[in-house]
Amino acid sequence: MRSVVFAAALTLLAGPALAAAPPVSEVTVSIGPKLQAKAEGEYGVADVKQLAAELETDVENALRRGGRLTDHGGGRMELVLVDAVPNLPTAQQLTATPWLTRRGVGTGGAAIEGRLIGADGKTTPIAYKWYQTDIRFSYGAGTWTDAGYAFDKFADRVARGEY
Repeated sequence: MRSVVFAAALTLLAGPALAAAPPVSEVTVSIGPKLQAKAEGEYGVADVKQLAAELETDVENALRRGGRLTDHGGGRMELVLVDAVPNLPTAQQLTATPWLTRRGVGTGGAAIEGRLIGADGKTTPIAYKWYQTDIRFSYGAGTWTDAGYAFDKFADRVARGEY
């Protein structure tokens, strides 16, 4: 009986928050200045542009899953990829540093900021970051595995209407 009451209370609490999530017609992702500098000097511009495109696709798919992506009449989600840390050296890092190897692995992740501008003009700030803290979970990772995982976690929140 308690679980039924708890589930009903949770539904009542979560229902209005999820219902209040505005529809979105446009998602844009730009690269923050610090990450742009890292892209040009260390990571490689192509890698970081690919990350930004992946974030945009993940968020659009999440909005679609959540029933919030609309062709017109919705708001805009303007995101900035503030930081990204690779698990393995990027192609540009390997080229620039001959002794570097892809055998090593590190922890990575990403930080995202931005804003959601509703069709009514109301602006809601967005801030999310996730970085792997345990090297054991990075074993077998690709170059941007943890950054991709951060995008997935952020997109799940978008799908649930948290942004």
